[in-house]
Amino acid sequence: MSWRATILTLYPDMFPGPLGTSLSGDALARGLWSLDVRQIREHGIGRHAKVDDTPAGGGPGMVLRADVLAAAIDAATVTNDPRPRLLMSPRGRPFTQADARLLATGPGVLIVCGRFEGVDERVIAARGLTEVSIGDYILSGGEIPAMVVADACVRLLPGVMGAEASGEDESFEKGLLEYPHYTRPREWEGQAIPDVLLSGDHGAIARWRRAEAERITRERRPDLFTAGE
Repeated sequence: MSWRATILTLYPDMFPGPLGTSLSGDALARGLWSLDVRQIREHGIGRHAKVDDTPAGGGPGMVLRADVLAAAIDAATVTNDPRPRLLMSPRGRPFTQADARLLATGPGVLIVCGRFEGVDERVIAARGLTEVSIGDYILSGGEIPAMVVADACVRLLPGVMGAEASGEDESFEKGLLEYPHYTRPREWEGQAIPDVLLSGDHGAIARWRRAEAERITRERRPDLFTAGE
């Protein structure tokens, strides 16, 4: 059975978007994963399929109704569906490469794309949603974050990347940012490829790459470097 992503959104026309191109798009066409995009508004209330209402206690904006979102989730899942349920939210815990690897080893994921001021708090607990964020900034909705999460997972599925080792030395895989890369020409605008990379000494190359990864991590993400010590 292929890895299954179900996405609940008010804007299904945004999908597959980037997920339909490059690695993820090719994998989708080959059946290595499946994408099921559901319109939350199909479960809206009344003649106008209303999905939101004013926040209890007052305040600006609108809030996605618990009954509407719960109905959309229930319709998109089967009994005992084992897939994790994520709610893309700026207040969620940061999504990491470790999360992507863990999700990629499972049966798939259900992702709810938040909109407006947020969703009714009651449905988060009632339907077991885990709030996840892709960064400390605010977007118009959860659709782009949902694409980020799906892409991060799909590229790790067996058979998606050309070489199975392609992801092993990437940034965050070993608690470090990735080392620098070079290719032809050997010299470009007065800058040469480091001699060690052309030496053929694989041990020396590995040591150089490790040292460079540590240097870059220490300079750019000291939080990661400290966490790895």
